[in-house]
Amino acid sequence: MTDPLEATRTSYDAVASLYAELFGDVLDTRPLDRAVLAAFAELCRSAGPVADLGCGPGHLTAHLASLGLDVFGLDLSPAMIALARQAHPDLRFDEGTMTALDLADGTLGGILASYSVIHTPPSEVPAVFAEFHRVLAPGGHLLLGFFAGDHADPQAFDHRVTTAYRWSPCGLAEVLGEAGFAEVGRVVRPPIEGERFLQAQLLVRKAQAVPGAVTSARYSTHASQSQAAR
Repeated sequence: MTDPLEATRTSYDAVASLYAELFGDVLDTRPLDRAVLAAFAELCRSAGPVADLGCGPGHLTAHLASLGLDVFGLDLSPAMIALARQAHPDLRFDEGTMTALDLADGTLGGILASYSVIHTPPSEVPAVFAEFHRVLAPGGHLLLGFFAGDHADPQAFDHRVTTAYRWSPCGLAEVLGEAGFAEVGRVVRPPIEGERFLQAQLLVRKAQAVPGAVTSARYSTHASQSQAAR
């Protein structure tokens, strides 16, 4: 069976240049997305370093830096990191995985994960959120972007790069709650030109008390396949 992590790395390496070309200026036509990022930046500005996890070619990392954040980017794809460093030589970009962050406990004031967990099999998402929780300082914020669906369970679909999953905002908020996060707010908007699904963002805060073991039996099996295109 193909390792989802390796499949994601290889697939994004193959499309890195095209991805940067298509999405490098994506915020120019998305005022609502800019507004959410501005709110996130305001909450994190005095909280400590911020990590853009799954940063791709670094366009959102650069945007957060322009909003006054001490931010760095991390991505699984070496090709994406090379493009990010070339486009934004004044910012830090590292190659790595969200499942094993090379960061000490409680060192981040914020995490942006914009569509960064969409390729993670649902059974593995709780472990990713536990890692986010580990590296965030108490009260630190996480902004999570994802494709939204109206099914109770996450739905797999044939994303243009590699298999991805749509989550209901309530379902993903529940998993985040089990990982020790409290919801601050959410935004769900209809698809615009070039998009096929609802787009959602969840803003959550690390609870002051560290949770016990993360329970995730609900998503212990793969979600049913849906062949709806992105």
